[in-house]
Parts: sequence; structure tokens; C-alpha cells
Amino acid sequence: MTDAKFASVLVFDVNETLLDITTLEPLFARVFDDKAVLREWFAQLVLYSQTLTLSERYTPFGELGIGVLQMVADIHHVSLNKDDIDELKTRMANMPVYPDVAPALERLKAAGFRLVTLTNSPGGSSPTPLEKAGVGDLFEQHFSVDTVKQFKPAPNTYRFVAEQMKVELDDMCMVACHVWDTIGAQATGMQGALLTRPHNAVLPASNVPTPDHVADELMTLADHLIATRHA
Repeated sequence: MTDAKFASVLVFDVNETLLDITTLEPLFARVFDDKAVLREWFAQLVLYSQTLTLSERYTPFGELGIGVLQMVADIHHVSLNKDDIDELKTRMANMPVYPDVAPALERLKAAGFRLVTLTNSPGGSSPTPLEKAGVGDLFEQHFSVDTVKQFKPAPNTYRFVAEQMKVELDDMCMVACHVWDTIGAQATGMQGALLTRPHNAVLPASNVPTPDHVADELMTLADHLIATRHA
């Protein structure tokens, strides 16, 4: 981890950073006979969300997720039915948070950080998965890219949060387990904090900003951010 300027607002990605997407695995194990296809589906979902933004088009993330599921099924020569799609919707609406989320958020909030979320998913009806997990109230606000109709890491998604929070971009730190998210945030002047949950790591390549903070567990990251604040 590097020593970086203190950022007062922590902007949390939601899917996989806070919510455990491995709870979708039983669907993929049943439909594809291979739970690892979850990772293929999720990677394609991220790829095509970014493709739409670069092409100046927009489809809500949940709707796109269903389309990508059908695409992956076609690739694998698997037939989907309505029950499969309904199960995906149900499982996505009920993903739990990781065990380290609640205690880390409580510690960060007690230390004086302002906590918000920024997700590619559209704002859902209450109760949201974060509310069901009992951590929704720990955040000051919840932001969705659905407002700007562009997916992360488009610069406008991060700028929108800064405008709404009435802070400068360098007063915010993006906390995510996807390095494409921290790269996008850092490109706008934000800090980036990478949580290296399984299947995620730093990208060592030229002209790619290294995250200001890196940890493999959210409580460890929280302790470091608090130490940075006090410094």
C-alpha cells in the first residue's frame, strides 16, 4: 500500500466488492453443469456494458445480464427457459454481503469517513440486497450509473458522484475489487483502493495507474485507510 492524500468520501462498488456473487454458482452448475461458467458470464457482462457505453448506447444492467446469459447459453449450446431467467433474477436480488463487509463499514463510518455506493446496477426497489444484509443505512447515499446512462468506468459516472456529494474528485476514493473500476476512477483524479477478492488482482502494465491502496480483505483495507486519515 502506498501513502496517499486523505480522501474523505469512500465510494464503494457493490457487485462482488460488497455482495458475494458466488451465490449465483448453483444456477450455473445446474444449467451448464459447470459453476465456473459464472465467471465467463460475469466477464462478458462487464465487457458488453462497457461496449455499450463506448458505442453511446445503454441497456439497464439487469436486462443486459439476462441477454448475456442467453448469449453464453447459445455459445455452450444450452437451452434456457423462463425458470432459469427467474432464478437469475431472484438470486441477484438476494446476494448476501461478504462477512468482512459490515464490521469494516462500521469501523470506517465510526472513523469519520463518508460512505456511498456507486453501482452499474439500476436502483432497485426496497429492500435492496444491502438493506436485506443490514448495511444499507451505513451509507450516506446510493448512486447508480442508470442516472447518467453510462457504465463504469466512464468518467461521467465518477464525476456525477462528486457533483452530488459536492466534493472535488480528489476528495473521493473508489473502493472496488475490479481493477478496471479503480483505473477509471483514478483517471478522473480520484484515489483507487483495490480489494483483491478471488479472481481479481492488480494489472502490471505501462501507463496503468497502480491503486493507491491494495488489500485482500476489507477490514485490512479499512485499518489502512483509517491510519492514512490519522496521518
